[in-house]
Amino acid sequence: MRLSAHSILFLACAPLVLCAAGDPAKPENFQTAVAPILTNTCGGCHNDQLASGGLDLTPFRSPASITTERGEWETIVEKLRAGEMPPKGMPRPPQAAIDALIRVVEGEFDRADSQIKPDPGSVIARRLNRYEYSNTVRDLLGVEFHAEKDFPTDDSSFGFDNIANVLTVSPVLTERYLAAAEKIASRAIGADPLPAPRTFDALTANNTLQRLNASTVEANYRADYDGDYQIRLRLLGERPADAKPAGGIGIFVDGKLLRTLPFSNQASDAPAEFRQYLIAGQHEIRVRLLNDDYGSGLARPAFTDAKKNRYVEVIGFTGPYASQVENPLRKRILFCDPQSGQACIAKIVASLAHQAYRRPVTNEETARLLKFVALAQSRGQTPEQAIELAIEAMLVSPDFLFRIERDTASVHRVSDVELASRLSYFLWCSMPDDELLALAESGKLHDPAVLDAQVKRMLENPKSRALATNFAGQWLEIRNLDVVTPDNRKYAEWGSDLRDAMKTETLMFFDYILHENRPIADFLSARYTFLNDTLAKHYGIEGVKGSDFRRVELSTDQRGGLLGQAGILTVSSYPTRTSVVLRGKYVLENILGTPPPPPPPDVPALDETAVGTSASLRKQMEAHRSNPMCASCHAKMDVLGFGLENYDGIGKWRTMDGKFPVDPSGTLPNGKTFSTPAEMRTVLVGELPQFAHCLTEKMLTYALGRGLEPYDRTTVSQMERRLAASDYKFQTLIYEIVRSLPFQMRRGMVPEEKTSTTTKELARK
Repeated sequence: MRLSAHSILFLACAPLVLCAAGDPAKPENFQTAVAPILTNTCGGCHNDQLASGGLDLTPFRSPASITTERGEWETIVEKLRAGEMPPKGMPRPPQAAIDALIRVVEGEFDRADSQIKPDPGSVIARRLNRYEYSNTVRDLLGVEFHAEKDFPTDDSSFGFDNIANVLTVSPVLTERYLAAAEKIASRAIGADPLPAPRTFDALTANNTLQRLNASTVEANYRADYDGDYQIRLRLLGERPADAKPAGGIGIFVDGKLLRTLPFSNQASDAPAEFRQYLIAGQHEIRVRLLNDDYGSGLARPAFTDAKKNRYVEVIGFTGPYASQVENPLRKRILFCDPQSGQACIAKIVASLAHQAYRRPVTNEETARLLKFVALAQSRGQTPEQAIELAIEAMLVSPDFLFRIERDTASVHRVSDVELASRLSYFLWCSMPDDELLALAESGKLHDPAVLDAQVKRMLENPKSRALATNFAGQWLEIRNLDVVTPDNRKYAEWGSDLRDAMKTETLMFFDYILHENRPIADFLSARYTFLNDTLAKHYGIEGVKGSDFRRVELSTDQRGGLLGQAGILTVSSYPTRTSVVLRGKYVLENILGTPPPPPPPDVPALDETAVGTSASLRKQMEAHRSNPMCASCHAKMDVLGFGLENYDGIGKWRTMDGKFPVDPSGTLPNGKTFSTPAEMRTVLVGELPQFAHCLTEKMLTYALGRGLEPYDRTTVSQMERRLAASDYKFQTLIYEIVRSLPFQMRRGMVPEEKTSTTTKELARK
């Protein structure tokens, strides 16, 4: 029997008959704690005669149903814990009685789980996603390659793009792999000659030079080769004599401030020039006037006298030129002189294959790669160019593109080498480094003390910031900032600088909580965040100067935790307005782990023209959810969304929505109330175990590269208990995932009579 979400909400429609469930004088078991509530509270409507809402609870009135109807009972417990059952307006048993029911049912879950044969699950060969590919190329060959710009978007499942089952290989991706391998190998070795330099000017006339705001212009340039490029700026006009000198012109390449040039008020036709090393690929060149108190900026003014303004007319590029900047890993790759003979080339190829395949390689595998070397040399290419061709072959090999684990039994511990890749792609989104791979090949990595030491070392490495970029970027949907398009007519301050600042705030916030091992409650209620001048101005926080981000203590309750951050508030809004539904759904999915079901078809659209003009959004939504089929889900979604209505569509604080005062107050299904966003955050902190459950499931899904199954319940429960015992310190969750049965073991396809002793021992840990 399958209960729908709507059916569950009607479980308590019958009048309450007070029962003794939860009485401390009675033992807690099914008959004393569960049966009375089912009979006296729910049975009046949900019986074999009436079955209101299509639900008959008769089969649930025996203890055995907790096992036979496990999924339905889990839903019942979830609704009870959230206060959604009994429904609003119906009498409720005492909270102690509800708590006793939950304890008994979950105790039966634990007893049933203890009888189940441990199952670590299985994962098919996992293709590297775009971010894993880029990071692996960086760490293997020292080449910055942005696969997210060149490769098709990876499919996502369970909220993440590293799920093995959906990471297929299309013909288009195969073509991109071949093209990328040639470029990457050439850049790694640098043996190919550069073409003659060419000049490209980004002119306002052909719209390749774009105005982002008064003080910022941007041009996009595609460098076809690694090398030095001469970048030229030409400014026209002049500023009024009484204008204060600006702090200089900042040159940003791909979001990073690389250089600051002087800036004066006087007109000059002489261009400012400098040389910059660029890697091959598309680049975003942004020119920004720093600390400009006068405000006339660098963008061409629309209706003012050019003589009273300085603005950028041209950003020019000339190149490539041979560069003094050398690939930092080139000497490690070419650790002997390829010109000295074939023995050296063979050593280089074998060493690279060992790292690229993330395991020891056989003589036969090395011999196959050396055939490419021989082919290149037969065509008259140099030894270095011959090594490039062997690297190309490695980069399109399944042993590089896939994380392949080999089965030895139906349930078995993964090899230490396979465990090394599991660990490095979890924490670094990249290949194992030399130390990790050496420990794995020596057979020492699975030792608990050694493994814990490696987790500590890897978390301390800057590469662990990949957890923020890739795990948090998807869990918190911050990646979506790259594609959202707030309406500039309504949100004039929106632009690339503000977007990038929003993303940086959330990622630095996550990274800080991780590396400082803060309690996960900080995600909900931290009284600090990370700001630069752009974002501080957006928040109305004074005293933050400059483009560098720094930790800022919050002095008011307008901000706090994730739900006070503009990036999250922006990705959960529409382009023209806020959305209580999107924001409420965001909290349910990403904070509480209770996503609502899909909306029914033919839901009428909200009258956008009336929002903030003829009616408040709250009044609009009350009418919008009058459909009884919608009301049950909206009752829990909308209240959370309204709690964030003090933030506009790009996260700026407000007290008015058009002509109407913002009312962020609400009452949750469990009866808890709040009047402000700060009070709502306090209420959510009270649901910390539920948030911990949500975060545990999401991070375990990301670490395993697969969705969680019923047999993972025991693992999740163990992690939650240990996380709570550590006062919810974030790193506890990392260590528990790495130590867990599904992370260290796998179920293969080889038949086995019974579970191995190793499996049973690990399951008990």
